[in-house]
Parts: sequence; structure tokens; C-alpha cells
Amino acid sequence: MVTSVKTVKGLALACHPGPTVAVTALVTAVAWSAGRSPAGCLLVAATILTGHLSIGWSNDAIDAARDTIVNRRDKPVVLGLVSRRTLAVGAGVMLVVTVPVSLANGLASGLTHLLFVACAWAYNLGLKSTVISWLPYAVAFGALPSFVTLGTAHVWAPWWATAAGALLGIGAHLANVVPDLADDLATGVRGWPQRLGRYARLIAPLPLATATGLLVIAPPGAIGVIGWIALAVVAALLATILLWRNAPFLITIAIAAVSIISLVLRGDALI
Repeated sequence: MVTSVKTVKGLALACHPGPTVAVTALVTAVAWSAGRSPAGCLLVAATILTGHLSIGWSNDAIDAARDTIVNRRDKPVVLGLVSRRTLAVGAGVMLVVTVPVSLANGLASGLTHLLFVACAWAYNLGLKSTVISWLPYAVAFGALPSFVTLGTAHVWAPWWATAAGALLGIGAHLANVVPDLADDLATGVRGWPQRLGRYARLIAPLPLATATGLLVIAPPGAIGVIGWIALAVVAALLATILLWRNAPFLITIAIAAVSIISLVLRGDALI
């Protein structure tokens, strides 16, 4: 019993719960704002969740040896909560499960989500250590708006939503890697953020801020008070980062939050 509880805890931690919950909630909220039915929103949530479980567990299974070398105490494999084999099996099971769940949204929508999953697996399997480590994030997140619109109204997302999604993905890549730069370099990971070094922290907010600008300005219709407030907040946060050399990285996360809120608020303009 104790072993089972420990394994479940390890699986929960290894799925990268923060990003998994955040992306699942974001895409579900965008689907709701785009007019998806309650049942459709539950299907969207199940689709994103199963895909992310496969992504998170495969990431920790593949990186288990590297995480052990640098003694990553935030990793459940290193803490002995779950085995690498269990994570690998779980990732494989969720990868199989997410295929029919994705296709239940419709063929085009399902294939678009499976493109997202394929990009994430490609990143885990090696692209994370290359100069194009940003590309899987850009393609994957750029596809998410169309996953929503194809499953809701059978149309592709407008260009500005696709571009904003890609920029959010690039910003998420930088934001995710910056805290672990030292450990990554120590184990030979030389992706784009690692090559940027200390500049990655300064560059990370830029694609996120650009995404916010697109989501506020590009959709048809007036910008509105909320849009102007979003632009003002992002401008103030960027100025803080530029003027305050040791600005907390949470400011970058705040810019990401404004971008995400903007995307949810403009969900009705997607279709």
C-alpha cells in the first residue's frame, strides 16, 4: 500500500504538474470562450491531459540518468518515488490513449493535437539539445488554436492566433529552461537557451510580450479598455526587466499570464 501511494505521488510529480494543469486549463478555457459545448470542453481537457501526461512522463524517463548525475532533488526518480521503467510504461500507455481521445475531436482537430504531442516527444528525444530546441515549442503551441477551432467550427485558426501561440511556445521554452541552465550545461544539454546563457533571461519576456500585442491588436474590432490595460501592463513589466538588472523571473511569468488571459478573452474572435 505504501509503495503504491509513493508511486502515485511520483507519477503525479513526474508529469510536470504545473505546465500540465496550466496548458490543460488554458486550452479548455479557450475552447469554452470559442463556443465549445460543456461536453466538448471536457473532451478538450481529456485530450490535452492525456497528451501532457505522455509528454511529462517521457521527459523524466529519458532524463533520469542526467537528473541523477546532478542530483535533481525536485525529480521523483532521483528521490526514489517512482522508477524510470514505470514512467516509460506510463508514457507509452498515455501516448496510445491520447490517439483515440484526440481523434474524438474530429480528424483534423485530432491530428493537429497529435502534431503537438509529436513535437513534444521530438523535443524530449533529442531536439532539446540542439540550436533549434525552440522549434518544437513554436510548432506545437502554434497548432493549439487550430486544435480548438477545427474541433469547434471546422475552420483553421486565424494567422494572428497561430503566430501568438507560436510566440507563447517560444517564451514558454525559455521560461521553462532558464531556472535549470546550470544543471543542463553540466550534463551536456546545449539547446538554444543554454547557448544564449545569461541573455536567455532577458530574451524570455520578448516573445510573450509580442504575443500579447498580437492578441490585443490583430483581431478585428476595437481594442477596448481591457486590451489597452493589457498592453500597458506588459509595457510596464518589460520596462521593469530592462531597468532592474536583478528583476525576479516572476515578472516574466506575469507577462505570460497577461498573454494567456488575452488569448482566453479573444476566444470569440477565433472563429
